[in-house]
Amino acid sequence: MPRPRTKKELLELSKANYKNLLNFIRYIPREELENEFPPEYLNRNIRDVLAHLHHWHLMMLEWYKVGMSGKIPDMPGKGYTWKTVPELNRKIQYTYSNVDLKVVKESLEGSFEDLQEIIARHTEEELFEKKYYPWTGSTSLGAYLISATSSHYDWALKLIKKCRRQLA
Repeated sequence: MPRPRTKKELLELSKANYKNLLNFIRYIPREELENEFPPEYLNRNIRDVLAHLHHWHLMMLEWYKVGMSGKIPDMPGKGYTWKTVPELNRKIQYTYSNVDLKVVKESLEGSFEDLQEIIARHTEEELFEKKYYPWTGSTSLGAYLISATSSHYDWALKLIKKCRRQLA
């Protein structure tokens, strides 16, 4: 499906891509769930990928909270720029490196639901009109939500499939 352009498409694609990701993981044999990915990948296993998604959900939720209060959020995070996202992602990976996969999955489910609620409460115009909210800069709230949801779930599924193929 192409990039969402409507609220309905965003809700549908974010849910579909999330479901596809979880369904794919559900059918991986238990003994393979914690297998290490090839060494060239920052995210070392499925837990790391899901923790990465969860943490980016949390960052999106924080940007939203700060932005909707009339302030400009630190994006992507305090002390980071969009050019230093790889450094931020390394920090995220380290932060969750000792968290159990089950805990990460439960956390991801909660943050996923929180973002779905945000999408659902906004109008089409609020989601997709560029510069509608000052804190989104030159883009739209929807663009940030697409990046944090449907596009990110698609990336995660492709990464997991690729790494599993390389290990087979």
